[in-house]
Amino acid sequence: MTKPSATKETQTVHAAESVTKYMATNLITFKPESDINEVVNILLDKRITGAPVLNDKKEIVGIIDDKTCLKLLVGSEYYNNPNSNQPVKDFMDNVLKTVPESTTIAEAANLFLETKYKRLLVVDDHGKLVGQMSRRDVLRAVRDINTIRWKK
Repeated sequence: MTKPSATKETQTVHAAESVTKYMATNLITFKPESDINEVVNILLDKRITGAPVLNDKKEIVGIIDDKTCLKLLVGSEYYNNPNSNQPVKDFMDNVLKTVPESTTIAEAANLFLETKYKRLLVVDDHGKLVGQMSRRDVLRAVRDINTIRWKK
């Protein structure tokens, strides 16, 4: 009786792979005129920490996240006005990082290591938003790169 031989079969995922394989593409986005209270509810209901803000031409004009939404509490306490119906544009941050679709997983990981960004907005050649890459997405790629299956 012969023993079955085991061979390694590695995934076809490499650090040089494009972020497009792992980025989120079905994004929740907001408009600058969106009501900040609705935004907070959506972020909580969808269990996301932030989303891009797009104008009517679908151009990226900012980002709104859990941290910038905290301004709602601080501002409402200062003005003694807990029910603010202010637009997102009063809270959004314009400090964001866009990367082209050709960005690799390794490049994205490096950007996350060297900056405080939690998400990268992926754009096409015309600067239009096509997806978002988070730190968690890079971790999924790392897991896939490190996955080894044994065949008998």
